[in-house]
Amino acid sequence: MKHILSLIACIAVLLTMVQYRVMNSDLQAGQPALKVTVWDAFGYYVYLPSILIYHDCTELRWLDSVDRKYAVTGGDGYQAQKTEHGRYVFKYLGGVALLELPLFLTAHFIALHSHYPADGFSPPYQYTLGFGIIMYCFFAILLLRSVLLRHFTDLTSALTILVLCLATNFLQYAAVDNGQSHAYIFPLYVLIMYTTLQWHRNPSLIYALLTGYIIGLATISRPTEAIMLSIPLLWGTQSKEAARAKWQQVKRHKTQVIWAAVAGLAGVLPQLIYWKFATGHFIYDVGSKWEFLSPHFRVLFGWEKGWFIYTPVTLLFVGGMLFIRRFPFRKSVLWFCLLNIYIIIAWHDWRYGGSYSTRALVQSYPVFALPFAAITERMREEKWRIVYYALCIYFLLVNLFQTCQYDQTILHFNDMNRLYYSRIYLNPHPTPEDMSMLDHDEFLDREKDFKKTVVPRPLATNKIHFVAGGADTFARIAIAPYTPMPDYSSFWLKINCRLRAPQCLWQTYLNASYQSRGQAKSCRVRLFTPISKDTAINSYAFYMHIPGSYREGTLILFLTSPFPFDGTVSDLQVEKFE
Repeated sequence: MKHILSLIACIAVLLTMVQYRVMNSDLQAGQPALKVTVWDAFGYYVYLPSILIYHDCTELRWLDSVDRKYAVTGGDGYQAQKTEHGRYVFKYLGGVALLELPLFLTAHFIALHSHYPADGFSPPYQYTLGFGIIMYCFFAILLLRSVLLRHFTDLTSALTILVLCLATNFLQYAAVDNGQSHAYIFPLYVLIMYTTLQWHRNPSLIYALLTGYIIGLATISRPTEAIMLSIPLLWGTQSKEAARAKWQQVKRHKTQVIWAAVAGLAGVLPQLIYWKFATGHFIYDVGSKWEFLSPHFRVLFGWEKGWFIYTPVTLLFVGGMLFIRRFPFRKSVLWFCLLNIYIIIAWHDWRYGGSYSTRALVQSYPVFALPFAAITERMREEKWRIVYYALCIYFLLVNLFQTCQYDQTILHFNDMNRLYYSRIYLNPHPTPEDMSMLDHDEFLDREKDFKKTVVPRPLATNKIHFVAGGADTFARIAIAPYTPMPDYSSFWLKINCRLRAPQCLWQTYLNASYQSRGQAKSCRVRLFTPISKDTAINSYAFYMHIPGSYREGTLILFLTSPFPFDGTVSDLQVEKFE
């Protein structure tokens, strides 16, 4: 069979996506019930049940009962905003809902002919959406394969597909968190590349109409996706001669270009009609904010969620732009990628909510596939190509591991930092000491290089109780130098304990304050960690570095929480390292 390697790569990606989806659903033992339509995903999806089932998209009288049953909004219902006229309007645009419509109708048919409620949120809807989008992405990858094979070898296309899908956060947002917009817009980028390629090879009305409609549909999925217009606009302008020929072709087929613009308007029209119905105006400001004069480069380089930090293979995506000079997509890819990155890093909420790496770039990965394929093709000619292939495989394996960590919240969706990342990197069994680095920046790497003294234990077990927003001190421990040392010598404390709470540990902290000579040093660590469990007995441990000026003092340990707390602390042990 021709081009077998790239086909195998597509199938491997499909199987991996299905495996990660199963691992994160109740098809896997011990996992909670699959729920795709939550938080932001609910905001994109809400058009369908509100219009097609409840026939109420402006008053939302049905929402409270649905939210009590399924907990889809996240609590505050931010997905819908109330206008001055008392009618609700959805915050998120409706393009993704249009893409979800075939899956929704399939799920609704199943629900109507089964014992499940046909309410838009029962298991048939969750599973159809959760697995259906995987098939969307699979067909998109097959089409991307066709685009790649027009310019690159089978081996290069195969490696590009594997790296693009398995060495990046695409896997997370196509297989696990796949109710959000990214996985639905991903196929639109593949389609726009395909229709653009076909129109430039053989101009026809059908490809012109498809190109325009895809841009319009992408725009009402996420408004910033309108920049995909640069792909057909600049395709085939890699040189002066090519650009001259391209614009002559456009002039010869200007009627098709006009129809493409009409199709683009048709793609946007459903959103305009909805806004007119909900607000009385064709345009509604959903509150988007950018800071173009002070973009947030930490989106790319920051330890919180940096694109180049947590998915470093993307450095090759950008580096590949140096190798696309001879290709007809040179200017369209170059301008699109740079403009896209600039828009993404200029968004005012640079964290983009909870995410693994920079999720706002995932949908545009098909465009980045072209420069990556270009650099990969070039590496085939180099004598150290084996090193390049090994590096790509390493990035792929690391990403598969980190995606599992992210799904267990070990790789945290919001609170990552450099020290914590260094503790969990390729670490399958992080310890309580590692977990403390989520909130704390002091860690003693080599305990054996210090003299250890165990401070006399003040208690065996202690009950802790306080009301919401309160605190409870459970230990005051005198710390004195046990060895003759100069007054300026610093030392370390390690606090270990086991704690049990019968309720949720969310936003509850174990606090330590070392007080000496009118000075105080404090730190805290969260009780809710990836290795802790509600209602279970959990172990906690963390270090404090005490400056020499704090030689003698008192260590005060206490808990704080915005919720009522009733639990016990036991096996408290404080160790001193000098």
